[in-house]
Amino acid sequence: MHIVVCIKQVPDSAQIRVHPVTNTIMRQGVPTIINPYDLFALEAALELRDRFGGEITVLTMGPMSAEGSLRKALTFGADRAVLLTDRCFAGSDTLATTYALAAAIRKVGKEYRPPDLIFTGKQTIDGDTAQVGPGIAKRLGMLQLTYVAKIKALDLTAGTFEAERRAEGGVQVLLTRLPCLITMLEGTNQIRRGAMADALRAARAPIVKWNAQDAGVEDLSKCGLKGSPTVVKQVFAPSARAEKAALVEAPEQPAQALIEAIFKHEPKLEADLAALVRE
Repeated sequence: MHIVVCIKQVPDSAQIRVHPVTNTIMRQGVPTIINPYDLFALEAALELRDRFGGEITVLTMGPMSAEGSLRKALTFGADRAVLLTDRCFAGSDTLATTYALAAAIRKVGKEYRPPDLIFTGKQTIDGDTAQVGPGIAKRLGMLQLTYVAKIKALDLTAGTFEAERRAEGGVQVLLTRLPCLITMLEGTNQIRRGAMADALRAARAPIVKWNAQDAGVEDLSKCGLKGSPTVVKQVFAPSARAEKAALVEAPEQPAQALIEAIFKHEPKLEADLAALVRE
């Protein structure tokens, strides 16, 4: 059995800036981590491999610095890591990202063996679109189960996969054929503590690096900003911080003084409350 897990390196901070010209996230100088949702996908893949055997290939698209996240995935027990990196991928939205990742997964299938399962997280914390997993499945012509909360059964002989999927109003139990793509919900498991042997292996393991040509990306116009039709019409600045009501003196009745300070700053609020009392 071969499982491919797609992960993403994301900023580990709320201090994200938006480029004033391209309207893309500026990631320079911000600490990075593996997207937390992807860790649930990775653990689900590791649990299946522990039970049924096989191997796990972890794949990400990003700059050369994303190698750190791939090595972290290797410390948890993944067998192989592939980094898809090329300047032409810069600024990709979900449409361009799925185009490049689908090409890379096809290449993974040719180089090693076609995947029986592809796992992704539900979404990323720096995008919140939840479109990449389904987009990959669509491009590969693969069946998909999204928002999976529990894996119930895997039958490699029959080529079937059964899972519980969280949906509006309840839980669905679905049975599908292999190969398929799974997007995992948060809180479905807990990522393991990597073994010492895996940590030592991860430190010196080679990371497979592919550019667009290596991965078999055929149409570069579908990559990066050129292949990203998403348009940011407006970027909203954070709302202004609440003003502090400073009490110069320490009054005997601080609550009353605070209320008076609020009414002084918001006279309409005092009038509205007075009207409610009269009613």
